[in-house]
Amino acid sequence: MFNFESIAKFVAIGAVAVLASTSLAVAQHKYWAPNEQSATDGASAPKSQRSRAAAEMRKRSAYARMHDPAEPKGKEHRLILQVNSNDPAAMNLTLNNATNVAEYYKGLGEKVKIEVVTFGPGLHMLREDTSPVKARIEEMALSSPEVSFKACGNTQEKMQKAENKSIPIIKQADVVKSGVVRVMELQEKGWAYVKP
Repeated sequence: MFNFESIAKFVAIGAVAVLASTSLAVAQHKYWAPNEQSATDGASAPKSQRSRAAAEMRKRSAYARMHDPAEPKGKEHRLILQVNSNDPAAMNLTLNNATNVAEYYKGLGEKVKIEVVTFGPGLHMLREDTSPVKARIEEMALSSPEVSFKACGNTQEKMQKAENKSIPIIKQADVVKSGVVRVMELQEKGWAYVKP
């Protein structure tokens, strides 16, 4: 049975393959223009030339589907970023991803909502007493209101029992009953999912 991580890796690898092949095609053939022969009599063009032209059209079509300038500007983009490890590098990568996505859509004049969901050992990202990225989150809360943070209540309860003390969560985060359920519910509503 596939899990979310396997599916996410498969989708990411596929996206990278499409982007790489499209970038290569664009680099090799910056502009495509039919020659006089194919413009006037495409049927009489040699088979290899017709095949190359058809391949070029498919590549350009794939590239056009990646970002359609005709898409409505009012569309709101929605992204879930999951953190489930107590790794400062992964936490910083998540914050970098959130910042980059927010800036990208601001540059296009489009709306975006980004939700960072933490659970398991990843809850340390949002713990008041152990977060290695607390200062960055405080800064982001002021500069990027489109980014929100959710802490798993189940994990918080388990940590409280294990450590025999209250586990404080930073004020920039909200506690949800279950981080995994939160990810599932957002995906069911059409949110894109990334685990940095």
